[in-house]
Amino acid sequence: MTLRIPCKLLALPLLLAAVLPPATPLAAAAPIAAAPIAAAQSDPELREVVQQAIGEAQCFADRYDSAVWYTLMEPKLRHYVKDDKERLEILQTVYCEAHRSGASVLPPGLIMAVLDVESGFDRWAVSSAGAVGLMQVMPFWPEQLGMRRYELTRITPNLHMGCAILRFYLDSERRDVRRALERYNGSVGRRDYPDRVIVRWTRYWHGADDLGRGPVKPS
Repeated sequence: MTLRIPCKLLALPLLLAAVLPPATPLAAAAPIAAAPIAAAQSDPELREVVQQAIGEAQCFADRYDSAVWYTLMEPKLRHYVKDDKERLEILQTVYCEAHRSGASVLPPGLIMAVLDVESGFDRWAVSSAGAVGLMQVMPFWPEQLGMRRYELTRITPNLHMGCAILRFYLDSERRDVRRALERYNGSVGRRDYPDRVIVRWTRYWHGADDLGRGPVKPS
């Protein structure tokens, strides 16, 4: 499957939240909390990548794309995240990270699927391996970056780090989503985790990945 996604950044309009009707969630499987092994996300090259992602975080307005993204994804996310402010912050940050200026595009629906499988959108989630937060970022990252470990429970820092790591693996694997997911989760050679993410991506969190260009290969 080839998806084409734009390299634009946007700020989601706050007023859309007030006019959207109450959501009727699609039928969905219960979120599955993944448990990455301790060696996951430990590639030496990642430190500079993650540090840069945190330092350059920003988002620019594109009202059309903002409306499309928010209208498609906000009703689905209501099923998981009841707090309006947290829901908006997740959607804003995911889309901005997906279309980070100067970086390869991450399919925003793929990011949502990773959040779904990794934590069920629970920012307080902790795995048996010690991974924390929405994208289950390994706890050594804050210490390496001069941050506090509790920041992994915050939406925006966790997404900055998790998306930088996912993008690094996706680029390293030449846009092969399955292999990138295996490395993100520390489960190379095992299909269970990437299968779960890809199923959630293609069956539930789809619909906003064709806003522009940028081929990826779910395999």
